[in-house]
Amino acid sequence: MITDFITIEIEIKDSVRELHQAIEQELQAFGEPLRWAITRVNSQTVEVEAVVTRE
Repeated sequence: MITDFITIEIEIKDSVRELHQAIEQELQAFGEPLRWAITRVNSQTVEVEAVVTRE
């Protein structure tokens, strides 16, 4: 099992639920998320830092 720390940028969505789903979906491309947090917000995007695992 490999653990990675990643940072991604996601466009802000109309609702919190849509944003949460978009973050989870984007993180799946890197592996299984263990934890993630929004670390920066600007007018159009949010920055997410995450720890993911993969085989």
